Amino acid sequence: MRNSIFYIVLASLLLAGCRHDEPVLPPEEEKHGDTLRTSVVGMYLLNEGNMGSNKSTLDYYDYQTATYRRNIYAEANPTVAKELGDVGNDLQIYGSRLYAVINCSNKIEVMDARTCKRIGQVDIPNCRYITFQGQYAYVTSYAGPVSVDASHAQIGYVARIDTATLQIIDRCLVGYQPDGLAIVGNKMYVANSGGYMVPNYENTLSVIDLTTFTETGRIPVAINLHQVRKDSHDRLWVTSRGDYFNTPSRLYCVDTSTDQVIDSVMVPVSDIDIVGDSLYLCATEWSYVTMRDSVTYGIVDVVTRRMVNDHFVTDGTAADITKPYCIKVHPITRDVYITDAKNYVTPGMLHCYSPQGQLQWSVRTGDIPAHIAFLYLFTN
Repeated sequence: MRNSIFYIVLASLLLAGCRHDEPVLPPEEEKHGDTLRTSVVGMYLLNEGNMGSNKSTLDYYDYQTATYRRNIYAEANPTVAKELGDVGNDLQIYGSRLYAVINCSNKIEVMDARTCKRIGQVDIPNCRYITFQGQYAYVTSYAGPVSVDASHAQIGYVARIDTATLQIIDRCLVGYQPDGLAIVGNKMYVANSGGYMVPNYENTLSVIDLTTFTETGRIPVAINLHQVRKDSHDRLWVTSRGDYFNTPSRLYCVDTSTDQVIDSVMVPVSDIDIVGDSLYLCATEWSYVTMRDSVTYGIVDVVTRRMVNDHFVTDGTAADITKPYCIKVHPITRDVYITDAKNYVTPGMLHCYSPQGQLQWSVRTGDIPAHIAFLYLFTN
């Protein structure tokens, strides 16, 4: 849910839905690409779905059979009345479990990573992003309901969840509307967005000591922070959405040994993925000044902290992507996956590019394809 204002306006045009007694339809299945046998056996894609429409869905690509299956959750869980839920906001695999953060359904859906069968759920209001360390999962929460209204905004928090019992065992208060989070050593860093406080956005990363699970400080970065990713050098890469007017979206680097911003890259960012020393990014940046989107792609060298490629799609097919929304790189083949949210209300697309930027295959997804998680052969 990248642009809260956009989605709330959109939600007013949509009716909430649920399955009730409708028959469970089998997932749609297509063949795409070539079979591939590595330690990565599959790829899950979480489609956000439109706010208020209860249309978040889960797709799966099987590398060993080159088969793409849409909307697999319903078949695996035919007795779950409202299926996956309303607005899928994050997707991660940890151990043998698949965790889907379903924002407006106020829950973390926990599934078996191989079968997608439901194990349980954790109830967290307005939950956003999830990460893990040891026996715990950590989830950011806006705390209050979806509402771009500073007078009703609540201080956000990070919930600590025991992954064995799926019980919330602690909470740590942070800033307003916390989003992405990452762990380096014994410290957690949380991006405070202040997305409901327009135009008075938050501009800091909260630093949490995981031993005491208390906030020990804040690092000023930029307004309306979004994602936080750790590279192999224990530096953090933090994205700012800007204000959609005169302050643009940007990418920042934080040194976790000093807890200070050490660099910035003047490029808009919607989503990032780091593989090796390469940070891949895509952006669909909306401006209320021009009343249009601008699209950007790029690769940043995390060592030099400089953009090394701003057109990695080399065959001209980037022009066919309307709104790049998610980017993910295969950890072994280095194939690049880019999703297209299209107009945000109809099915999107997933495109697979070779490391040389050549389109390999494309497939239709659910509405707003947004989050990808790779399934490994040796998942417990």
